[in-house]
Amino acid sequence: MTTREIATENEILRGLVGSTAHGINIVGQDDRDETGIYIEPPENVCGLTPADHYIWRTQPDGVRSGPGDLDLTMYSLRKFCRLAEQGNPSVMILLWLPEYLNITAAGRALVRAREAFISRDAGNRFLGYLIAQKMKMKGEKAHTVNRPELVAKYGYDTKFAMHALRLGFEGVELMTHRNLTLPVAEPNLSILRELRTGGIKFEKALKLIDETEMKLRSLLQDCTWKSDRARIDALMVRLHREHWATVS
Repeated sequence: MTTREIATENEILRGLVGSTAHGINIVGQDDRDETGIYIEPPENVCGLTPADHYIWRTQPDGVRSGPGDLDLTMYSLRKFCRLAEQGNPSVMILLWLPEYLNITAAGRALVRAREAFISRDAGNRFLGYLIAQKMKMKGEKAHTVNRPELVAKYGYDTKFAMHALRLGFEGVELMTHRNLTLPVAEPNLSILRELRTGGIKFEKALKLIDETEMKLRSLLQDCTWKSDRARIDALMVRLHREHWATVS
């Protein structure tokens, strides 16, 4: 079987992520980001050839996605849990969506266990992603995405700024309430949308980001939370066994 066949035929969870999930998309301007999870067959888990991720894009590699284009990333359950346990914000977000494009019993069990992935490491990852976006906004780090039209219109890349602040808001919520609200709750959502559409000047945007960064740093300073690796391991083993029993 190809990796695509393995991913699509063994899918347990898929959701709409990216700007749409956060509520900060602009209709007619954004691409469509989806993330999914699937369970690999026994031969890929126990053998020498894993099938731990599958990516499909409307545009070819190296070409920027445009309005309506689909960017689909699918992870094996093993890879997803490894990344989520490390606190990867782009991955963790899938577990807090209000609704899903596809969810099986295994997917629901994974979502119910989402608190097991919350840790100080996750908070530090949100902080690290925030800093990276802020550096790109300030021109201190090479851009992985080129948006000269935003710089020409607003004087800086407002999307980098918006993502930096959004990561700060979400990191603070996660480290305060052990929860992520999607879409982003008000009044933060309106601030993010105003920032993205150029309604906030560079200096004020940087001040908002810096203030949120300091709040997140303060929360992390004394945080002792650790992920529940035993619970995650037990869940992964159970879900693999149950899935294999149904497809064998």
